[in-house]
Amino acid sequence: MALVARQFARELEARGIERGERVLLWGENCAEWVAAFFGCVLRGAVAVPMDRIAAPDFALRVARDTQARAIVLGRELAGRLDETAAGLKAGATFILDELAQTLARHGDAPFSPPSLSHSDLAQLVFTSGTTAEPKGVAISHGNLLANLEPLEGQIQPYLKYERIFHPLRFLDLLPLSHVFGQFMGIWVPPLLGGTVIFHDTLNPAEVVRVIRREHVSVLIAVPRMLESLRARVESTEKAAGRGERFRRELSWAAGPAHFARRWWRFRRVHGEFGWKFWAFI
Repeated sequence: MALVARQFARELEARGIERGERVLLWGENCAEWVAAFFGCVLRGAVAVPMDRIAAPDFALRVARDTQARAIVLGRELAGRLDETAAGLKAGATFILDELAQTLARHGDAPFSPPSLSHSDLAQLVFTSGTTAEPKGVAISHGNLLANLEPLEGQIQPYLKYERIFHPLRFLDLLPLSHVFGQFMGIWVPPLLGGTVIFHDTLNPAEVVRVIRREHVSVLIAVPRMLESLRARVESTEKAAGRGERFRRELSWAAGPAHFARRWWRFRRVHGEFGWKFWAFI
C-alpha cells in the first residue's frame, strides 16, 4: 500500500490539490483507506475522515464546510452520495475498492513531499456528536508527533524481545475515522513492526474465529465488545456444565494470584482465543 499512497499523492498533485487543501475519506476500514490517508500526508493535504455509518447529508455538509477538493469513499456509499451531491464542488471522486487500479498509471516512482512543519494540519476529525452537534477537531502533525515520539523512545529498549512474538498482529475493530482507532490502526503498529487486520464484524463468535485464524496478538475494541466476549466465554462454560466452577475461578482470580497460576487456571479460555493472543486494548 506504500506504492498506492505515493500514487495517490501524485494524483492529488496532478489535479492541483495543494498543501493544506482538504480530502474527504469516507468508507470502511481497509488497506486502501490507509493508503489514501498517507497519500494525503505525502502531498501535505488535510485528510477529513468520516465514519462509514455517517448519514449522507452530514457527510456532504462536512465536505462543503471543509471545501473538500476530493472525496474517497467506499463503493456502497457512492450511490447514497450521488442522490444529494449535485451542489458539491469537490474536484474528484475516488472509489476505495478501485483505488489501486485507478492510480496504476502513475507508476512506482518516489514522491517528494512538501516541507511541512509541526503546525501544519494533518487532518480534521469530526466528533461523534453524541452530546451535541458534531464539531471538526483540527489535528496538526505536531499533535500526532507529541503522542508518537515519547512512545517510540520508550518502545526501543523492548524491540529486541519483539522477535519472540513476531509477527505482532493487531485486530482493529474501531473505525479509522476515530482518533483512537486510527492511532492503534495506523501509527503504533509500525513502531513495533506489527501487522494490522481490519474486520467489520461485531459478532463475538466471529471475532474469536478471526483472532484464532489470523493468529492475532492484540484486539483493539470498545468496552462493549469486551463485555460481549466475556458473555460468550461464560455461556460456553455454562453449556459445558462448568458455569458455577467458572464463577468461583473468577472470584479466585480477583486475588493476588501469580501469573502462571492464573494462566493455568484459565487455559481453556486462552486456548479458545489462540495461544498467540495476549492483550486487549
